[in-house]
This record gives sequence, structure tokens and C-alpha cells, in this order.
Amino acid sequence: MTDSFVHTSYASRVVFGPGTLEQVAAEVELLGVRRALVIATGSAQQAADVVEEALTERFAGRIDGVRQHVPTEVAEAARATAREVEADGIVAIGGGSAIGLAKAIALTADVKILAVPTTYAGSEMTPVWGETSGGSKTTGTDVRVLPKTVVYDPMLTLQLPLHTTAASVANALAHCVEAVWTERANPITETAAVEAAKALADGFRELLREPEPRSQHGLTSPADLSARGELLFGACLAGSALASAGTGVHHKLCHLLGGTYNLPHAETHAAVLPQVARVKAAEVPRAKARLEEALQTDDLATGLFDLFKAANIPTSLQALGLTREQAAEAADRFPGDVEEILTRAWAGTRPEGAER
Repeated sequence: MTDSFVHTSYASRVVFGPGTLEQVAAEVELLGVRRALVIATGSAQQAADVVEEALTERFAGRIDGVRQHVPTEVAEAARATAREVEADGIVAIGGGSAIGLAKAIALTADVKILAVPTTYAGSEMTPVWGETSGGSKTTGTDVRVLPKTVVYDPMLTLQLPLHTTAASVANALAHCVEAVWTERANPITETAAVEAAKALADGFRELLREPEPRSQHGLTSPADLSARGELLFGACLAGSALASAGTGVHHKLCHLLGGTYNLPHAETHAAVLPQVARVKAAEVPRAKARLEEALQTDDLATGLFDLFKAANIPTSLQALGLTREQAAEAADRFPGDVEEILTRAWAGTRPEGAER
């Protein structure tokens, strides 16, 4: 018999499939947005051009280029731009940084967000926001920042470099794993997390088999598109699971490291997650076993570490530029005993459970 639980779902409209970028303008109209501000990462400029043209008179302005961890000065400049162009909606195209900047605007203004993810960060499915100031990252949860509509177009991720893909998948897997042990975790978030992990692992292994894009007469093969679609589907589910389950020690630790020492967000997840899983997964044996089955491994922490290693993602914080002294300082600043986790994550020590 299933134990009693409380589950909170967040409502977003999801439009999924190859070529759905062409539906963005219609979705903006469906939201009732009159003036849409477009925010795009550097790698999403071409997609932003398409959207800008399709919006016609609904296009209000554009912000090109974003910064990770949403520095306060960048957020304030974006808020000023939104006020200046009288935006009542935002189309955010890119990874977590673009969507994060849109959320920063929505936190203080009455705007509706339509997100077009081009990575697997999963931020588009959560009401979680973050902003960095003075070497400290502040995060919170507010339904005002949750995108009303999310358009997933696997075509936009086909040219994502393998290293960027791998790091982003690690980020998404962190959502899956953390969603099974937080205080708000429940059978619904666990099931979504397990299915997400399976989709992410299956799609990622398909890409690793043939890391270079395969083409037929200049066209991407169906296998490439299918793998990228699996990854986006997994990211969507993972973000949904985390939105309901909330964050725990892993995400709080990564936010501290990223905001204080400006470490790359996704890669930090890859270095820290296996070490946190080594400690926390034993608390949820059923979920641990289900995730191990989804990832095709005998040990969750080791399986995550080996998967990231196989993809050539840095599995140590040292490789990301964090000094031993900074790791010790972070352990002192964190409201909990994470010294062993950080020591192992800094050195990139493989979790116990299998031979080297």
C-alpha cells in the first residue's frame, strides 16, 4: 500500500516536437501577449531571428546574450528594458541562463513567459528563480516566474556540442536524483524522476555511440533527432519532478559553489552529484533501486560518476578551478555537514561500489 503523501503540481502548457519553433508566435498570441520581449543566448540567435520575424507587431524588443547565475546588474538592466518597451510577455530562447533572466523580470513585473529551451537544464518547468550579487546566490520559489508555455523543438538542439550536451544532461540527472529524497518527495515525483532518468540515459547513450552528427544527403538522421527528443523529454520530466519535490542538499550546495566562486553551473552538478548520491541515496532504497535500473547500473553513485567520466565531463571541482581552500571555505559556509562530500568532489574521488 502506498503511504500517505501530499503532491503539488504546477500548470504549464507544453508544445513538443520537431519544428515547433514555428508555433511560437501563435502560442504568444494564445497567451494574450501584446508586446513580447525576446531574450536569447548567443547560440540561439538564429532561432531568435525566426521568432522575431514571426511575431510581427507583437515584437517589442530583444536582449541578446546572457550570463550564468543571473548577476543582479544584468537582471536590473533586463527589468529596465522590459519596462522601457512595455513588455507584457517574454520569449526566452536558450538554456537555463536565458530562462533565468526571464524569471528575474517576471519576479518584479506582470509578464508571461514562453520558454524555448535549447539545452536540458529543465528550468523551464520550475517556479524556482535565482540571482547572484556580491558573490552570493539567492534562490526562491514563486509561481509568477513559472513559464506559462514551453515549446520543445529537438531541432534546436541538434548542433549542441557533445561536451555541452553531456554537462546539460548531468544537470538534468541531478533534478531526477534530488527529486527522490527531498522532504516533499513522493511516489508521483519519484515515478517522474525515474522515467526522466531512463529517457536521459537512453538518449545520451545513443549520442555517445555516434558522437558526431550523422547525416544523409546533408540531413540529420532520424536516430539523431530521436535521441535529442528523448533528452528533451527527459529534461521536461526531470524539471517537473524537481518543481514538485523541491531542492535539497545537492542543489543548495551547487548554488553556493556557483554563486560564490562562479563555477559553471552544469559541470558543478556533474562533480557534486555522485558524491551526494553516495551519502543520500541509501535513505531512499526503493527509489535508489529504480534509478539504478533506469541508468543500468548496480550502484547509483558509481553509475553516475562513470557515466560522466565516459562523456569526458570533469568529475572534480578542482578541474573546474576551485581551490582546496575554497572547498574548505564552502564547507564552513554551508548549513550542514558536507565536508566529506566537498572533499571527495574537489578531488574527483570515485564513489565506492566498484573497482577503478
